[in-house]
Amino acid sequence: MNEQTFSYEQLYQFTHSVFSKMGCSEADATIATNTLLSADIRGIDSHGVARLGGYVRLWEAKRINATPSIKIVHETPSTAVVDGGAGLGLVVAPFAMQLAIDKAKNVGTGWVSVKNSNHFGIAGYHAMMALEHDMIGIAMTNASALVAPTFSVEKMLGTNPIAVAIPAGKEPPFVADFATTTAANGKLEILQRKNADTPIGWVQDKDGNPSTDANALKKQGALLPLGSDREHGSHKGYALGSIVDIFSAVLSGASYGPWAPPFPAYIPMPENMPGEGLGHFFGAMRIDAFRSAEDFKSNMDNWITRFRAAKPADRYDRVLIPGDPEREMEAIRMKEGIPIVQSVINDLLEVGESFKIQLL
Repeated sequence: MNEQTFSYEQLYQFTHSVFSKMGCSEADATIATNTLLSADIRGIDSHGVARLGGYVRLWEAKRINATPSIKIVHETPSTAVVDGGAGLGLVVAPFAMQLAIDKAKNVGTGWVSVKNSNHFGIAGYHAMMALEHDMIGIAMTNASALVAPTFSVEKMLGTNPIAVAIPAGKEPPFVADFATTTAANGKLEILQRKNADTPIGWVQDKDGNPSTDANALKKQGALLPLGSDREHGSHKGYALGSIVDIFSAVLSGASYGPWAPPFPAYIPMPENMPGEGLGHFFGAMRIDAFRSAEDFKSNMDNWITRFRAAKPADRYDRVLIPGDPEREMEAIRMKEGIPIVQSVINDLLEVGESFKIQLL
């Protein structure tokens, strides 16, 4: 598969220019670009510039407001609901996470649910905002309904990721960022570009049968919850995805379940939507609201060191800590550049042409 390597600076300038041409303020274009490209540098290729054209098309369809009025519509000392004004989730989510952090500074913890937003990039970026404040960060979002609950053939939930970022002392932070499905939709898109099959357990066909077709969703199939099937615990993945949907959307007043707004602009919005836009949920917990931050981080270092020292099975080199692959990838890509597959380059060139912006 053809691909080309771009420097972070090249992609930054191009992406920032696109958001500016959409009408974003300088500050919002900067936030959106930083948020989006965090996926590319961490190796989450499905959620970085590969999504840029999708945001543009949502904006063209008037489903994204480039100049939103982001408002707090309900608030207590430790909680809030934010109306994202139909803005870019890439901008709305950092606003809401910062609000959760500010509340945690004041009262120990902060919890913010968001409605009327859009796709917010990778969940880990938002959760990691808490790390520099000696806080634990949590981020979740609901998403387009692509996932069939256990025993169902109907798509009812999104891939609904959960991210938790926990600071350590001398060791790198613990950062878990995962979909509540066996595989995220972006991984299907990558396989589609490669014309490759999925492993068994990722998707089912329209009749609920196991499938390896990376295009199953286009044929009325569905993604599967984490666990794949009941015998392997898919009811647990279904429950996790449901929790994210409820915390993010039912709690905030966003549209939930099968009514979540679809990411592709060409898919019609669901009828009789019960809420406004996509929903997110954020949490920040000040460590010293529980115990000394210094002692906690020392114990986290010990925890991480011991888990790293766990004996690997013969076919593996080492035991990883959540966040290791992404952190290592970031170091490589910031030095060597970010590989972009040709199909994504073609999409970026098309976006650039429409805005009179050069990619290269």
